[in-house]
Amino acid sequence: MDLMITTLAERPELRPLLWEMPDTWESFIGEDPVGWANIGRIMAELPEYVLVATDGPEGPIVAKAFSVPFVLDMDGRRELPDRGWDQVVLWAFSDLRHGRRPDTVSAVEITVSSDHLGRGISGRMLHALRELVRGRGFAQLVAPVRPSAKSAEPEAVMAEYAFRKRDGDGLPHDPWLRVHARAGGVLEKVAPASMTVSGSTEEWRRWTGLAFDVSGPLHVRGALVPVHVEAERGYAVYVEPNVWVRHRL
Repeated sequence: MDLMITTLAERPELRPLLWEMPDTWESFIGEDPVGWANIGRIMAELPEYVLVATDGPEGPIVAKAFSVPFVLDMDGRRELPDRGWDQVVLWAFSDLRHGRRPDTVSAVEITVSSDHLGRGISGRMLHALRELVRGRGFAQLVAPVRPSAKSAEPEAVMAEYAFRKRDGDGLPHDPWLRVHARAGGVLEKVAPASMTVSGSTEEWRRWTGLAFDVSGPLHVRGALVPVHVEAERGYAVYVEPNVWVRHRL
């Protein structure tokens, strides 16, 4: 495969095709209102921070990486936020609207096409994103990382899971966190409320195919922690923890 990685600003004709790339995301993830409202804006307003990988110059899209520039060193911030993904996206568009000069870039998504998994493309996209951010004059890239194997252990506490080490090399137990560590990233802390998806129990039934008829925690495929169900009140809420990783460039 001849992997060609460019920015969306360099190849704007690929923008509508990004929506068509097959992936493995569960449908409920797209119902986070911050993401739903802003992911298209990243492509439209910050295309120079979006990477697209194709199989050769004319081939299909095989991966994409979204990032956003924002101001971290200002009053009320300075610490990577507990509300992780949602907060950094809101900060980025607030800063853009107010004309603030960003000092940091956050990755918000690196996704590989479902028919090109297992080929090391995610690591190459992370490397390319690091190079993009460095080339634009930033000293660091941060990322609210969604550990790829955490959904297999929804009851595990993220603060314990994220910092597990493998025997032998001392690298993170989780595969996606391990990719970040190998690239030079340092696991900094948990973002306990990085994304929030709420909806009626009827909506959750449509999103997952599950009954949502019993109150309490419910394991949902692809969720990193259980979904909290209030069956009698007719709603359910998913609050996803992520892990902040900092890459010094």
